[in-house]
Amino acid sequence: MSNLLAAEKLLDGWNMNGVVAAVVVAAGRGFRAGGDGPKQYREIGGEPVIRSSLKALVGHPGIAMVQPVIHPDDTDLFQSAAAGLDVLEPVLGGATRQASVRAGLEALSRRQPDLVLIHDAARPFASAALIARGIAAARASGAAIPALAIADTVKTVDPSGIVTGTIERAQLRLVQTPQAFAFATLLAAHQRARAAGRENFSDDAALAEWAGIRVSTFEGEAANMKLTTADDFARAGAAELAALTDVRTGFGYDVHAFGPGDHVTLGGVRIAHTEGLSGHSDADVVLHALVDAILGALADGDIGVHFPPSDPQWRGASSDRFLAFAIERLRARKGRIAHLDVNVVCEAPRIGPHRDAMRKRIAEIARIDVSRVAVKATTSEKLGFIGRSEGMAAFATVTVRLPWTE
Repeated sequence: MSNLLAAEKLLDGWNMNGVVAAVVVAAGRGFRAGGDGPKQYREIGGEPVIRSSLKALVGHPGIAMVQPVIHPDDTDLFQSAAAGLDVLEPVLGGATRQASVRAGLEALSRRQPDLVLIHDAARPFASAALIARGIAAARASGAAIPALAIADTVKTVDPSGIVTGTIERAQLRLVQTPQAFAFATLLAAHQRARAAGRENFSDDAALAEWAGIRVSTFEGEAANMKLTTADDFARAGAAELAALTDVRTGFGYDVHAFGPGDHVTLGGVRIAHTEGLSGHSDADVVLHALVDAILGALADGDIGVHFPPSDPQWRGASSDRFLAFAIERLRARKGRIAHLDVNVVCEAPRIGPHRDAMRKRIAEIARIDVSRVAVKATTSEKLGFIGRSEGMAAFATVTVRLPWTE
């Protein structure tokens, strides 16, 4: 049974009257995770962490709307990360997590949802079943949080690191998000806390406890880890890669004739030449071959199926759009590129001086490291149509990794 079907089965039979909303808190800086920017915009498995978190909620059958809360400096980052997702217009967060949650709740207040889930953008692995359990538990109790029992022994220590005691762990739990509440109750509790000058609760359950709300628990998930440190990102990346056990190879080929023009476009790079390449789009044989190779690895048709030459909208189109499309098809199946290898066959122009620029541009479009892109070139030793300088061709081989499916 798929994760989504399991979630729908879990929700079946509960009172589904009323609207469920979700607030995704993404206003923090996350400096402990390292990197060049906020951790929620770093990539895991080929997409930003925040996008994975948003997708888990947007695509869930029990959730009607998703309200992002972001940092004022991250507007452009967010728009790029959330492109194409059906989320509400983001609101700006505050100086504390609590203030950011309150901003999200107040933005939702005019929509009057019945339940609300509060989720950290830095937890991208929440499953559909976990979310469903949260909704069901909140419908039953009004306030519920995912919790995990502690398996390790817990000690207290003094400032010098000397053990001072052992804590009985039977009643201890590790708490996660999404945390689920009756919307009006949680909003009122946040407003009370602000009026009382209480702004530093570590999570919404702590605030609810302070407000006298009885909070229940439901089963959390060990995989629902919060990405906080550089080690967390390393472990998450390794776990994600280990799950991609379906390794496939795709092959692509493209050829175009020379025609009038003063340049050719190869690998997304404009190269001066005495002639151009003839084709319905920009005739980029390199990118076209790569597109067919990726689609072949996915068993998903070819470039002509998705971008037919008979369709006038593709006349003169930049081929980076085609490659970006193929990459998105791969990512939609939770796959990733392991390697792209292209061989260009022509008498002229010379490819060597442009090789690195082509590799860089291909890597940018595919959103992979340039070390995963190889561009080679050869001639046909003056043989055939290529040897007569009537056109050029490109051969591409790609290796992709996908989750195994029966």
